[in-house]
Amino acid sequence: MTGLGRLTRSATDTISVLGFKIGWSSLKALPEPVAYGLFDRIADLAVIRGGKGITRLRANYARARPELDAAELDALVSAGMRSYMRYYCEAFRLPSTGRDRIDAAVSVTGLEEPLAFARRGETVVVFVGHLGNFDLAAAWAASNLAPVTTVAERLKPEEVFQEFVAFRNSIDMDIIPLTGGDDPFASLLVAARAGGRAIALASDRDLTRHGVEVDLLGHRARMAKGPAVLSLMTGAPLFCATIHYEPAPDGTGLGGHRTVIEFSPRLVPRVTGNSAVRAQDLIQQCADHLAVTIRAHTSSWHMLQKIFVDDLDPALDRAQGQAQDPARSLESEGESA
Repeated sequence: MTGLGRLTRSATDTISVLGFKIGWSSLKALPEPVAYGLFDRIADLAVIRGGKGITRLRANYARARPELDAAELDALVSAGMRSYMRYYCEAFRLPSTGRDRIDAAVSVTGLEEPLAFARRGETVVVFVGHLGNFDLAAAWAASNLAPVTTVAERLKPEEVFQEFVAFRNSIDMDIIPLTGGDDPFASLLVAARAGGRAIALASDRDLTRHGVEVDLLGHRARMAKGPAVLSLMTGAPLFCATIHYEPAPDGTGLGGHRTVIEFSPRLVPRVTGNSAVRAQDLIQQCADHLAVTIRAHTSSWHMLQKIFVDDLDPALDRAQGQAQDPARSLESEGESA
């Protein structure tokens, strides 16, 4: 890289870091209607500008809702981007949001079974998708279920990632980096066997290209298998939790909306065979649960990346085939799980 290139990269990184820091510090001070209105405007401008993310969101929504005409799909994309920006606005303001407000802004169903395990000091493994506000759900879980451990992509520049980690630590979430540290799956295994935590993994998108293919909304999609393998290897119960926004009753919620968390019943393999076969079945069950929420609350599905097999680039798959797979290194140990 040339000196000018390094200077440009350094300046860009500095702006990124300042942007995150300013976001966390300044948005907390804005009146709630002003803050959410600002992010609605950002969402609307993003849709007008277009780009790869908007194009991909529209394509994913088209697969989820094939009955919509072009105008209806446009409206759904706009609603989806407003929902996505609502998540960011809430995230920036979350560290200064009191526990009472968090509890009032979250509605939960299906909690009884995972809570029973947590109260016995056991770990629960939770498969989640890119739906609603994961951070708000985790902050709620810290005081109502168990402290949360999760794996996160390492953002660039490093300072942004550290700001991101510090934010999530502030809401009692333990972050394991996907790359640049110890084997993430080994760290998850230690956490699961120690007990007393909710290990929540966003797995509806396969980052390693070593995941499993499932049916999602009538299309083949590739998802990460980590939650299933972790559950099979440790005996920790596996649940799927879907998260979506809905308009809040007067006086509750954040920015006029509340977050709805719906836990599935405990998921167990419906098939016999080795761990790979059982993991495939467990992830398919998770995909089935996600599909119901995606269809009913499509705008809460913040999937701006490729997920469906027909959209993936085979050449990219081959290039990323050697990427670190959090579950693969220990999966052989689970063949007898």
